[in-house]
Amino acid sequence: MSKIWDAVIIGGGAAGLFCAGVAGQLGKNVLVLDHAEVLGEKIRISGGGRCNFTNVHSSPANFLSLNPHFVKSALARYSSKDFIKLVTAYGIDYHEKHQGQLFCDDSAMQIIAMLMAECAKGKVTIRHPVSVQSIGHEGDEWLVQTQQGVEKAKAVVMATGGLPVPAIGASAYSLDIAKQLGLNVIEPRPALVPLSFTAETFGNLNDLAGLAVPVRIASGSKGQRYGACRFNEDLLLTHKGLSGPAVLQASSYWVEGEPIHVDWLGAIERPGGFNCDALFNHEDNHLKLTETILASVLPQRLAKAFAEQKNLLGKKWAEVSKKDRQSLKELLTNWSVKPAGTLGWKKAEVMLGGVDTKDLDGQTMMSRKHRGLFFIGECVDVTGHLGGHNFQWAWASGFACAQAL
Repeated sequence: MSKIWDAVIIGGGAAGLFCAGVAGQLGKNVLVLDHAEVLGEKIRISGGGRCNFTNVHSSPANFLSLNPHFVKSALARYSSKDFIKLVTAYGIDYHEKHQGQLFCDDSAMQIIAMLMAECAKGKVTIRHPVSVQSIGHEGDEWLVQTQQGVEKAKAVVMATGGLPVPAIGASAYSLDIAKQLGLNVIEPRPALVPLSFTAETFGNLNDLAGLAVPVRIASGSKGQRYGACRFNEDLLLTHKGLSGPAVLQASSYWVEGEPIHVDWLGAIERPGGFNCDALFNHEDNHLKLTETILASVLPQRLAKAFAEQKNLLGKKWAEVSKKDRQSLKELLTNWSVKPAGTLGWKKAEVMLGGVDTKDLDGQTMMSRKHRGLFFIGECVDVTGHLGGHNFQWAWASGFACAQAL
């Protein structure tokens, strides 16, 4: 009689390995299958090789989903504090960066090694590279057909991630299985991704590649798919358009054909706050050149570019009319520009969309249509903000699923 696993987990990434380790240590017989030669590649390359493994401030407010309440149960049951305890127990040193982001001091490989050690503690069987050819069920049993034969299981967990970074084997397999089995899938698109622009919309900023500026950025609107956002982050000008944390954040909310709005002065930190009107009306500025005034709060090349856009380059501030001053202020505080598109899956960090949360139980991650079929991690219509939130969703959804197996 062939072995019947308690669970077969398809995908050996963050969510899959973590779920397997937890389930195994709860006494479940777990098999992990993955098509990759090397497991955990997306973990390895994340955070510049140091893995931004969670965020101390991670909460439901940091996630996009057509059902924003879906994440609440899983995040409450396994928080960033819980994962930090695990990291600390393994002696992994880490540090906090901008806005609560936690990174390994040494290497992302430490997180991969920790997940593998957790699986070993739970006596999890891991097989790779193995390609899964089909998934179906007979009665109460799930049948997973691979090139090595059929695996029988009480449950199947889909944890194959999303479409970003196809070079390391990303695929839509979880979404394909969901569709085959009658679950709804929210059309995926790249998220946390740089935006491209045409030369016409971008103007003379095209020559400023490499400049990074703290800004306040706004994207989306209340009536759109995931609502609206506003972030204070760094914006990076590139040869192809805009990148940096500000733009990556805004890209998740951006809708084709719509503009994004940038306040180039909105993220300036000064004791007592920054006052744009005071800058423009200060009596000491009358004899200064426009670009000199702007360069007191912006990088010099950017200040010159903005002055040039309004034909104020080389003009003393006293010579600038009230109307032109107002026009310049509007340009700086509400720069509106329509992206031509995104740089696509190759440059995206995560996927927006995925398996519709209406078809899943938020407490267990199990399909409402098929008992014993679970979806966790990035393949679900849950997308975190930049800064460790997507890893926290992998841990939280994997934990919730493991408890239910």
